[in-house]
Amino acid sequence: METTNKKIDKALIDKLFLLIPSGTVEMRDDRTKEAWLSEIDSFKLSKFLVTQELYEAVIKENPSTFKGEKLPVETVSWIDAVNFCNELSESLAKDKCYTIDLATESITFNSKANGFRLPTEAEWQYACQAGTKEIRHGELSNIAWFKANSNNQTQTVGQKKPNEWGLYDMLGNVWEWCSDIYDESVYGSYRIFRGGGWCDQERSVMATNRRRSHPIKFKIDDLGFRIAQNK
Repeated sequence: METTNKKIDKALIDKLFLLIPSGTVEMRDDRTKEAWLSEIDSFKLSKFLVTQELYEAVIKENPSTFKGEKLPVETVSWIDAVNFCNELSESLAKDKCYTIDLATESITFNSKANGFRLPTEAEWQYACQAGTKEIRHGELSNIAWFKANSNNQTQTVGQKKPNEWGLYDMLGNVWEWCSDIYDESVYGSYRIFRGGGWCDQERSVMATNRRRSHPIKFKIDDLGFRIAQNK
């Protein structure tokens, strides 16, 4: 993800996105042993994780632990990620998807907005599996950075083999924040992240693995995000 003189280039941003077709994905919660089907409308998803270069161009700061323009941004909370989405939307004269009240930790989402947002958990898994039911789209060492090959840090985005829909680093490198609340009755406002990161063992890096944490307080050096947009 490159920017021109650290400014936001609309044409370049548009080229980052792939159109994901509509379809159905089978979801599962191993904690509750529940399974369900989710219908997915066609949407757009960025080919790459948000890089430090793009994040800094929008937010004017870089919180990452491992520094590098083409490395994924990390050490960002869920609220940092949605604030980035709002700022990028505003910079390109698009409608903001989120209304944020930090005092009450209240987030309102406008599903009809034409701006940038995080993918839903179902959208993320559907895109990761590229319309299949596979937990990975190839041999893990060929498609992902994880504990065995990452040299204990994040790596430049887009180096590993993409999935069948042309999406890079859906598995490994950094976990990715999704928009959804995990289970409000048990975990309150905790949000979901998916995909595995650079310090995870092979067993944790698969399309169906789910984790969650606090949307404002939690940030760590193997957790970042990619952005979505309505079709």
